[in-house]
Amino acid sequence: PAFLHAVISAESGYNPQAVSRAGAVGIMQLMPGTAKMLGVTNSYDLLQNMEGGAKYLRGLLNQYNSKILALAAYNAGPGAVKKYNNQIPPYRETQDYVKKVMNYYETYRQNM
Repeated sequence: PAFLHAVISAESGYNPQAVSRAGAVGIMQLMPGTAKMLGVTNSYDLLQNMEGGAKYLRGLLNQYNSKILALAAYNAGPGAVKKYNNQIPPYRETQDYVKKVMNYYETYRQNM
């Protein structure tokens, strides 16, 4: 729960109407193609978005067996993580994102 809470906090601050410049939507900032792949028909629907994002995040955690790499893939895409030999891609946004989520996670984990 603390990890999911951290991702949502970093992605949208729990704003179900959030839309990024890249077109990601909702509290977990799902890209349209990812939402469709996950069976999310309305990314603005709080429950659908959270369930879809949690399912996607769980898949990434299973794939990488690492919170850090799962976060990097959530932010930059699995292809970017693969391109950089299963390391955090050298993108400032992704590096900052991973740090931000992990900071939230540590705070929430201690308080939940």
